[in-house]
Amino acid sequence: MVKLNKSSLPFHPLILLIISILSVSISSIMIKFSDTPTSVAGMYRLFISVMIMLAFVPWKRLRSLEMNKKDWSIVILAGLFLGLHFLFWMESLVYTSVASSMVILSLQPLFVMIGSYFLFKEQANLLTVLCLIVALFGSIIIACGDIGISKEALIGDGLSLIGTIFVSAYLLAGQKVSRKIEAKVYSIIVFFIGGTVMLVYNLLNNYSLIEYDSSEWTYFLLLAIIPTIFGQFIFNLLLKSIGATTVSVGIIGEPVLAIILAYLLLGEVISIFQFLGSMMTLFGMGMYFWSKSIKYNFQNK
Repeated sequence: MVKLNKSSLPFHPLILLIISILSVSISSIMIKFSDTPTSVAGMYRLFISVMIMLAFVPWKRLRSLEMNKKDWSIVILAGLFLGLHFLFWMESLVYTSVASSMVILSLQPLFVMIGSYFLFKEQANLLTVLCLIVALFGSIIIACGDIGISKEALIGDGLSLIGTIFVSAYLLAGQKVSRKIEAKVYSIIVFFIGGTVMLVYNLLNNYSLIEYDSSEWTYFLLLAIIPTIFGQFIFNLLLKSIGATTVSVGIIGEPVLAIILAYLLLGEVISIFQFLGSMMTLFGMGMYFWSKSIKYNFQNK
């Protein structure tokens, strides 16, 4: 049973979760449409989000935060995890298809559940474990399909898997401090740190930071508004209310939307391995979500 304070969220959590999933699903398509280095796009995606959100943060409340050094360390780690997630996942789209990268990304619940067991003592029943095993097997099928396509596709799948591990750690870190720091303040800090990680990477690789035409800057702005503010920020907003595991399980809808958009907008052909693997992964994650039978209670306790 997940209990929510009605005043803590502007809308029903499931509505917010759907909005965030729709928003982040668009990011992979946008990345495919651009020739800008993915690390540069990711950097501006986070930095522009910070600049937009700064105007909406009640900074006076910072004085009332009950955060110790350990809590601030977790926030800093979360920012590092977010930056590394974007580095690996966005780069994976250079090597592999949207379908493969997004379905592998949907394995977040597996890693988050493992982390939640050790960090928050959240127990998982046998049915839950079986559902996650089915989802993991589906991801392996997708990777096998890419082996038959090219070595680069397999590299892309590996990068996506590493990025998935980092975003899982990011969600867990966020849940750890979600009751001590407001989501807006937390998001600004982790977005800035994540952007800084990518800035360092860009400088080390001598990537241009300013020599881009107006269409690319529009692309950076859209990445900041749609998948970051309406996507990642809402995920952070939901961590306190429904937890990292439920948020990550909800993201199972992201691969389906991304695959459909990739087919319609990019003309990407879905192989039999990708189709079967995707269906198996989504089935496993869907069964998990159903087995939890989450009921939201909006009464104040």
